[in-house]
Formats: sequence, C-alpha cells, structure tokens
Amino acid sequence: MKRWLWIAAMLVVVTMVSACAGKPAVRGDKLSVVATTTLVGDVVAQVGGDVIDLTVLLPVGADPHVFDPSPQDMAKVADANVIFANGAGLEAFLERLLENAGGDADVIHVSEGLKFIEAEHHEDDEHEDEDEHADEDHHHEGIDPHTWTDPNNVLRWVDNIEAALVRHDPAHAADYKANADAYRAQLRELDAWVRVQVAAIPAENRKLVTDHETFAYFAQRYGFEQVGAVVPGYSTAAQPSAQDLADLEDRIRAYGVKAVFVGSTVNPALAQRVAEDTGIKLVFLYTGSLTAPGGEADSYLSYVKYNVMAIVEGLR
Repeated sequence: MKRWLWIAAMLVVVTMVSACAGKPAVRGDKLSVVATTTLVGDVVAQVGGDVIDLTVLLPVGADPHVFDPSPQDMAKVADANVIFANGAGLEAFLERLLENAGGDADVIHVSEGLKFIEAEHHEDDEHEDEDEHADEDHHHEGIDPHTWTDPNNVLRWVDNIEAALVRHDPAHAADYKANADAYRAQLRELDAWVRVQVAAIPAENRKLVTDHETFAYFAQRYGFEQVGAVVPGYSTAAQPSAQDLADLEDRIRAYGVKAVFVGSTVNPALAQRVAEDTGIKLVFLYTGSLTAPGGEADSYLSYVKYNVMAIVEGLR
C-alpha cells in the first residue's frame, strides 16, 4: 500500500513539473514584463493589454540618457520574463543593470530592424586620426536613438512587441494580435493627422532647433530641417562649449529660425539663453517621457499630438 502511495505522489510531482515546463516564460497568472521608458511602456501596454503584468522602470519625467537605477529597479528586472527597451544606445544604464540584477529575462529592443539615422560628423573631426579604434567600444555613439518621434517607426515597435509576447505567451496570441492590429490602425491615423497639421507651416519656416538632437526622424518624415541643437549630440549628457552656443546662435540668425524647442526632461537654462540672445521663442515639448495619467501627454498618441501642435504654433 505504501508503494502505491509513493507512486501516486511521484506522479503528482511529475505532472506539476511538466505543467510548469509547458509555459516556462509565465510566472503566476500573467507574463511579467518590464519596459524601460514611459513611451516604451505605453506601446507595450497597448499590445499586451490586461493579460500581462507590466512595470515601467523610469518614472514620469525621468531623462533616459542619464537615468540611475535604484536597488528596487534591480529587483524589478530580476523578476521579469521579458524586458522591452528602446535600444539604439538610449538606455546606457541597462547593460550594467542587467549584469547586476541577474535573472533570465529576454531583452527586446523595440527599435530593432529600423534604419537608424547616424551623425554626419563628430565634433572633434581634427582629432579623428589620433586613435582610429577609439570608438570600437562605443558603437552607438553616432546613432540617433529617438526613433519614436516618427509614428511610422512605432509601427515597427508594435511588430517587435507583438512577436515577443506571442513567443513567450502563445496562449494569448489572439489577444496580442487583436490589440496590435487596432493600435497599428491608430498609428496610421496619427501619421495622416500629423501631415495635415504640418502643412500649415510654410516650407521656409520648417527649421528646428532643439535642446539636443531629438527630432531627426520627425524632421526626415515630415519635411523639416534640423538646423542645430543647444547640446550638439544625441544625448543630454553632453556639454556644449561657448563656441558651440555661439555657432548655434549664428545659424539661428542666418536661417531665420523662429523658435527653440526644449524637452520637459532637461534643464532649460541654456535653451533660454539662446532664445534670449537671438530674440526667438522658447517652446516646451515632451521628449523622453510622457506625463502622469490625466496629463496632456499621458499616452504616445497624445504626446505626438501635443508636440506637433506646439511645433506648428511655434513655427508658422
């Protein structure tokens, strides 16, 4: 009799192990998902819906270029099944965070597969021959990571997010597909809306000066020219020299630029100085973060609409 009890107990254990092995990526009732920024998080939420357990790493208003993770962030990453990041070098903190946190999460770069815009030159061209291998460990240095400023790029985000969620949680594949299809339709409508709005700006006024080089994908898609940036580069961590600022002010005057646009996640002091020196408007946009729920840019769709209307008002 005892032998039969032992066999029955072993069968229960084997059944439990097999059940767990059948869906190794799901812990508890839902897939545990982490998104780095509020922008990535919103798009992941649109595709994942109620069937995922989503945590956004960066708080509202945080600058992803200089974010410093906390021990609590390490715990979030360690417990995740899937981590969604923008990629293209935006989240400089992520590699070290993953090393310290451990865990076995699948890291998905939502911008994977896009054609990235690269810097046309480097600030110290005269020193480029000093060490021809100096940038081997900085392969993202000349890549613009701000892919989301063009809604058409976010369509690729949706593709990558859907594929990853289906791979890790095939039981909800139909839910992910339905959500993704509905959101793709909204993104295409958003693109059409943007085109109508920017048509109100005379072609000669479509010149952008920003706090750092943020809107290249937007400019490329909708017929704008990026004249320059207060911080010459793709990261807010850089520091402009006095000569950089003087050169920018000369270009603003030469090109007849009407406004300088500054993001909500950066210190506006230098942009304010440039605006005052050149007599142009200072206009605030949202760049690296959404607002809190209920704010004027609390979703990716409202974020784009707010920025486009601010640009239209600033330049026409």
